[in-house]
Amino acid sequence: MVIEELKPSKRVEGRWLAVLEDGSILRVGGGEVIDFALCAGKELSEEEAERLQAAARRSSLKAKAIDLLMKRPQSRKELGRKLKEWEAADGEIQLICDRMEELGYLDEEEYAGRIVRHYAAKGFGERKLRDELYRRGIPRELWDEALGQIQEEDSACVIDAFLEKKLKGSHDPKDVKKASDALARRGYRWPEISDALRRYGMEVWD
Repeated sequence: MVIEELKPSKRVEGRWLAVLEDGSILRVGGGEVIDFALCAGKELSEEEAERLQAAARRSSLKAKAIDLLMKRPQSRKELGRKLKEWEAADGEIQLICDRMEELGYLDEEEYAGRIVRHYAAKGFGERKLRDELYRRGIPRELWDEALGQIQEEDSACVIDAFLEKKLKGSHDPKDVKKASDALARRGYRWPEISDALRRYGMEVWD
């Protein structure tokens, strides 16, 4: 198999187009051009062509993974699911995720902290934060450190502000129950809710 022409892609920066003698086009990265010493007129054995295609495939998957991670952080599990959708093999997923970690594009510890800060700022409690960490596939050994970024005082202020906004001075038991149920749905535990109700001026029995 002979490469009739090797030219840079006009659409994708860093990509090269290897036009083969049968008219087919092999899209490769600059790394493959160097590693396989590609040039116009070069003849590839069947084995070389297969290895080149496999390398080009991995390079394309890595580029797509980097592009995805630059747009939005991911957990290793989330990235793995996306790579699976792109028809990456299990071995390729493992290698690509490892490489993304080495390059610093995949950082689950930082991602866990970002998730916790984001949802805590929206007024959600620890239970909801844990649910979100689980849903996104964050390893459990990273949960405590991420959750530790949220101070109890901050959580209390959020609950107090929520009650003030919802109740607007009302002490009607029905209104209080609705507000309490809403806090529970947001992931707050009853001890946190009852403490907030006491600060609000309600008499509460645990």
